[in-house]
Amino acid sequence: MAITVVAAIIEDDAGLMLCAKRGDWKDSPNKWEFPGGKPKPGENLEAALKREIKEELGIEIKDLNLFDRSSTQVAEQEIDLACFSARLANSKPVSSTDHSELLWLKQTELSGLNWASPDVPAVKKLTMPYC
Repeated sequence: MAITVVAAIIEDDAGLMLCAKRGDWKDSPNKWEFPGGKPKPGENLEAALKREIKEELGIEIKDLNLFDRSSTQVAEQEIDLACFSARLANSKPVSSTDHSELLWLKQTELSGLNWASPDVPAVKKLTMPYC
C-alpha cells in the first residue's frame, strides 16, 4: 500500500522556488525535495500541506494548486506524492526542522540538484521547457 505525501513548490515574488535538502538523519539523506509531509488520518491534502509547512518552516502558504501527483517506488515502499504549487503568505523561512539546507532557485536551475526520487517527476515537469 502506498504512503501519501504532500509537498509544496513554493514560489517567491521574484519567481524563485524553495528547495530543501533532507537532513542526514532522514531517509534519502542529503537529497533535495520540495518541503511537506504526511497527512494525518482524515486530513485533506491542502490542510496537511499548510500544517506541515507551518511546522517545518514556520511560514504560511497560500494559493495552493495541484501541480503533479505521481507514485514512485522507493525500496520496498510506494510513495504517492501530491505536489502543489504555492505562494508565500508571509516572510521567507530562515530554517527548517526537517532539512539541513534551504535554497531559492530559478526554475531553470532545479535540475542541477540531486533530488529525492519521489520529487523527480515534478522537477522534470517544471524543467521540461528548459531541457
